Amino acid sequence: MRFNTLYLSGILLMGLTACGGSRDAAPVSPANNAAPPAAPVIVAPVKLSVAAQVGQKMFFDQSLSGSGKMSCATCHDPAFAYGPPNNLAMQLGGPKLDQMGNRAVPSLRYKDITPAYADLLDNPDGFSAPGPGGGFTADGRVDTLAEQAKIPLLDPVEMANASSADVVKKIQASAYADLFRQAYGQDAFADSDAAFNNATKALQAFQMEDTSFHPYSSKFDLYAANKIGGSLTAAEMRGLKIFSDPQVGNCSSCHYQGAGLNGSSALFTDFSYEAIGVPRNNGISLNQDATRFDMGVCGPLRSDHKPKSATDANSFCGMFKTPTLRNVATRKVFFHNGVINSLEQAIRFYNTRDTMPELWYPTVGGTALKTNDASFPSYGLIKTQYKGGKVQKYDDLPAIYQGNIDTQLPLDGRKAGSKEPMTEQNIADLICFLGTLTDGYQPGQAASGKCAD
Repeated sequence: MRFNTLYLSGILLMGLTACGGSRDAAPVSPANNAAPPAAPVIVAPVKLSVAAQVGQKMFFDQSLSGSGKMSCATCHDPAFAYGPPNNLAMQLGGPKLDQMGNRAVPSLRYKDITPAYADLLDNPDGFSAPGPGGGFTADGRVDTLAEQAKIPLLDPVEMANASSADVVKKIQASAYADLFRQAYGQDAFADSDAAFNNATKALQAFQMEDTSFHPYSSKFDLYAANKIGGSLTAAEMRGLKIFSDPQVGNCSSCHYQGAGLNGSSALFTDFSYEAIGVPRNNGISLNQDATRFDMGVCGPLRSDHKPKSATDANSFCGMFKTPTLRNVATRKVFFHNGVINSLEQAIRFYNTRDTMPELWYPTVGGTALKTNDASFPSYGLIKTQYKGGKVQKYDDLPAIYQGNIDTQLPLDGRKAGSKEPMTEQNIADLICFLGTLTDGYQPGQAASGKCAD
C-alpha cells in the first residue's frame, strides 16, 4: 500500500523491504556458514497455557520431521530472532536434509497481530487507499499461524511428513503426549484430523503467548517510549529522517512505523504487497527451469489469484508481502528468494535498481570487460562490467506483468545514469537507524563505529 509520511506522537514515521546466497553461487553448507550467535533476548517470564506448552514442545521436536533431524527451530532459531541461523538463500530440508526450500525463511517475530489477507485491506496509516494486504507467508495464502504451521510440517522439501496422520502419530508417541491430552482431552488422538488441527493451534498458542516472539526490546522501543537510556545517536537520528523522508529513503511508505493494530507498538510493516522486481536467484534449484517464475500472490504456491492464461494481465503478479524491519540488521538474506545477502546490499538495490540496473540484472549481448572501470561498483550482484548489450531488467517477472512494478521513491523508475536518491552518508545513517530495531538492547549499550557519531 502506498502512502505519504506522517508524524505521530512527535516521532517521525519511517521505510525498506527485506529476506542470500550469491546470485550465481551454489548453495553452501550451513555448518560452514553459520552466523555468529546473537545476543540473548531477555524477556519477562510468562506462564504458558497448557496448549502453548504443547506448542513449545513441538517447536523444538526434531522427531516431527521426515528426517528426524529438523524442528521448527532449525529454521526459526530463537538465537537469531526466530529466523535462519545461516546465510543460505533457501534452507535445506526433506527426508535427507538435502532439498532446497521454495522461499527464503522469514523471522517468526511480530506475527501475533497480523490481519487476515484481503485484496482490499485498510491501510494502518488511516488514509491511504486499501490494497492487497495481510495474511501469512510471502504470498499471504493462509490467514492464521495455525494454518501456516501446516505448510512446513507437510512440505516434502521441509519437514517432509507424508501426511497429517504421520505428524499425529509422532506426537502420540512423544514424551509430551499426556500434555497434549491434558490440553485437548483424553480422546485427543481419536480423530486424527482434529488432532492435527489442535497440534497446529498449539504451535500458534506458543507463538502468541511466549513474549520472546514479540519482545519489543530494541533501542528504538526505548527511544519511542522516551525511557531512560533510549536516546538515539546523531547518526541514528539522521537515519530515522532518511527512513521517513518521502523524497529520499521513503521506507515508511511500506514499512509503516506508527502505532500498530490494537494499539501495539510500531511493527515496521503495513502488511501490504508490492512488486519491486527483485532479481532472479539462479542458485535456486527450481530456477534452473527458465520458464518457472515465483510471482507471489498470483502463484505458483498460491492458486486463487492465478492468471487465466500466460497472456492475460494480472495485477497481483510479482507482488510479495512487506515484512517487518524489526531485527532486519541480524538477517543474512533478503527478499522472498534470498538473492540479496546483506542489509547494505539491500539498501543499495533500492538506491540503484533504476540508476544502475546493470549491477543487479544480467546483460545480454555486448562485450564483457576484462577489467572493470574503477567507477564500476563492486556491491552489486553482477560483478562483470559490459560494454554495449541490453540489461534484462526485472528478469524474474514476465514482461506482461512488469507494469505492476511499484514506482515509489527510491524505486521510482528514474532513467539509468541519473542521480541516486540516497547519498553514501544517507545509506550509512540509514543502516545505523535500522540497527536500533534489533531486540535485546540493554540501556546504556554504546553504538559502535560510525553509528556512535
